[in-house]
Amino acid sequence: MAKTILITGCSSGIGYDAAHGLKAAGWKVFATCRREEDCERLRSEGLVSFQLDVADPESIEAGFNEALARGHGRLDALYNNAAFACPGAAEDIPPGALREIFETNLFGLHDLTTRAIKVMRAQGDNGEGRILQCSSVLGFVGLKWRAAYASTKFALEGLTDVMRLEMADTDIKIVLIQPGPITSKIRVNSIPPFEKWVDWKNSARRAQYEGSLLKRLYQSRGKPDTFELPPSEVTKAILKALEAPNPKPRYKITTPTKTISVVRRFLPDRMLDWVLAKG
Repeated sequence: MAKTILITGCSSGIGYDAAHGLKAAGWKVFATCRREEDCERLRSEGLVSFQLDVADPESIEAGFNEALARGHGRLDALYNNAAFACPGAAEDIPPGALREIFETNLFGLHDLTTRAIKVMRAQGDNGEGRILQCSSVLGFVGLKWRAAYASTKFALEGLTDVMRLEMADTDIKIVLIQPGPITSKIRVNSIPPFEKWVDWKNSARRAQYEGSLLKRLYQSRGKPDTFELPPSEVTKAILKALEAPNPKPRYKITTPTKTISVVRRFLPDRMLDWVLAKG
């Protein structure tokens, strides 16, 4: 039987490519989305798709149970991909915005992960399964305007590192996927949270918003960012993490992610701040 994997956030970008790429590689993919219209589109493309909103505990329970039913009680892998960004200066991010973004980017993800572990513990003599967490280069370095998103990914990295240590006495492998700049809709999708939560017009940094962030958010891009790669590069890393007998703890994707991970080991904090401020 084909191995089964549950993927969240499959409407576009990394999740969408992973769903199609893993299906082509022989996996039985449960490609979930927050909205039913996106699920309908994926079903029309030949994917098994149903709703799962990681910000809604009832939707998490229903979606996870649906995956188990379709997999006849077995789940070989979980790829927690769903996430969103709320750009803005840290001083302008209200507590409600952080609660909302953590609900999706961390709390819902953790809910799914603990459910998956319970199922995977019953598989094989010592448990069996793979859990992949989609982090980011922003999970180990911070960049201006990205405080809310980076804080969720820093938290995810810490949570995942501890879980990997704790699960070392089982055959359930816990892996971090760390993309850098990847072509996706995350920038467009971050506009509604930004408009909902960030009062930039009354910010002490209004001029900086007008000179920088607003242009990046609202102006159409003529070409990809420097070093930006397509989501298919993430899918390649996911397949390695799923199929390697002993997967690496982290899979870094794109040149900036690999470079910064090395640079941050050797540069003093002040020098690293200077480098990051330039980017």
